[in-house]
Amino acid sequence: MGRMTFVALFLCFSAGALMVRAEDPYLFFEWKVTYGTIAPLGVPQQGILINGQFPGPKINCTSNNNIVVNVFNQLDEPFLLTWNGVQHRKNSWQDGTLGTMCPISPGTNFTYHFQVKDQIGSFYYFPTTGLHKAAGAMGGLQVHSRALIPVPFDDPADEYFILLGDWYNKGHKTLKKILDSGRSIGRPDGIQINGKSGKVGDKAAEPLFTMESGKTYRYRLCNVGMKTSVNFRLQGHTLKLVEMEGSHTVQNVYDSLDLHVGQCLSVLVTADQAPKDYYLVVSSRFAQHQLSSVAIIRYVNGNGQASPELPPPPPNNTKGIAWSMNQFRSFRWNLTASAARPNPQGSYHYGQINITRTIKLVNSRSYVNGKLRFGLNGVSHVDSETPLKLAEYFGVSDKAFKYDLIKDEPAQDNTNVILAPSVLNATFRNFVEIIFENHERTIQTYHLDGYSFFAVAVEPGRWSPEKRKNYNLLDAVSRSNIQVYPNSWAAIMTTLDNAGMWSLRSEMWERVYLGQQLYLSVLSPARSLRDEYNLPDNTPLCGIVRGLPMPPPYVI
Repeated sequence: MGRMTFVALFLCFSAGALMVRAEDPYLFFEWKVTYGTIAPLGVPQQGILINGQFPGPKINCTSNNNIVVNVFNQLDEPFLLTWNGVQHRKNSWQDGTLGTMCPISPGTNFTYHFQVKDQIGSFYYFPTTGLHKAAGAMGGLQVHSRALIPVPFDDPADEYFILLGDWYNKGHKTLKKILDSGRSIGRPDGIQINGKSGKVGDKAAEPLFTMESGKTYRYRLCNVGMKTSVNFRLQGHTLKLVEMEGSHTVQNVYDSLDLHVGQCLSVLVTADQAPKDYYLVVSSRFAQHQLSSVAIIRYVNGNGQASPELPPPPPNNTKGIAWSMNQFRSFRWNLTASAARPNPQGSYHYGQINITRTIKLVNSRSYVNGKLRFGLNGVSHVDSETPLKLAEYFGVSDKAFKYDLIKDEPAQDNTNVILAPSVLNATFRNFVEIIFENHERTIQTYHLDGYSFFAVAVEPGRWSPEKRKNYNLLDAVSRSNIQVYPNSWAAIMTTLDNAGMWSLRSEMWERVYLGQQLYLSVLSPARSLRDEYNLPDNTPLCGIVRGLPMPPPYVI
């Protein structure tokens, strides 16, 4: 995992300092990002490794820990990492998107410094530059509850982290060239499970993990793929859902679970079957060309190969969408469990808060000058040479982008898109409702940086205000990722109480790269350290802000 030490520090206020408490420990990591040969589908290709590993090192931490990661970019291209699901309270400077940070130039390093403030759960990191996500440089990030905070299940015998998803045998540079030429990267070649793919009957396959009879294990799983929803199931075993993206859930038991791109969850698995090998099965969802992969889960002292008869997948046609939608509706917030704080999750009554703004976003697929583009409400985002947050902070945003090119309602002709940086001005501490409406025949997933939101509804058809009567205003799961099924809509609600510049994006990276994203600019009018940290001293400057005098720092 690289070098890691633990110390407790106290930092005072300065222009670039973070305010932390003396009792919040620090975890230090040193990562070297390099190219290396990998073969997730058995075909050797150039991958991106962190400290020689794919998947990369796992960050194992506790609520309120300070995470310090010194990233050395030894690639031949600029590089950035984002921390999917980490909220970076008051600290969008560390979010790792091209709208907030200058990328790390080849041959240089940058030290991320962020706190997992008031969070628990299963997350992951991945690269946001180019098509690097298609080559690796990703890993798990798990945040445990503090020792005095009760967890609504017994400590498992062990915890296992699984990064899974679709995979392309083409290299990331080839995929980028395809998108730059105006074409789609097409369908993926297979599914990887922690960097490998398996086939039924492969006698040389090593087990992914082992279990001892009678013990219960926690599996954390994230779909880190490029575009494909998947379903996973463990031969002969049930899956007890206990956590999704930082929230404890009602502990329903499932035979299989859908996991959409960008989403993470935790299940408990009890080793209560005959001691032998069993297949973990991962298969694609809602795709004409079916993909699947298996991995072996082995009982300690077991005797016997896994059965070649795999548990069947859920339906994959229109009935499959209804099946998946019903499964989504079964996910419920555990109202009595504590999360990062001692008070129960259900003590926050989000359903009683008045909505101050409704933003309805409709995705589109179109061609501009013969080249494929994706957009939201008629705007296809283009990254500015200067990160949007830096332009805003230095007072030169008018030279980098225009606010509110994207509107709160879609245009009548949503396919006639303009190419420009897409920034939506938002009011600090407003309680907003965001509607995602999908008129396409493919499933969508969305992620919001900086926040968790309440996923209150997913329904077929088109949204209208009277559909609010179908919202779950009591125990919707608080999370950071939501799927939108074909010709359907989804609704989320959140309080914009985290000042910064935050990415709201598709989780399908082809779509992100070609414009299906925007940024929410959430400014605190007070310019106070109570609301937002100052620009860190080690922040590299690029574009039009390079060489400009520093703005006056925020004060209390």
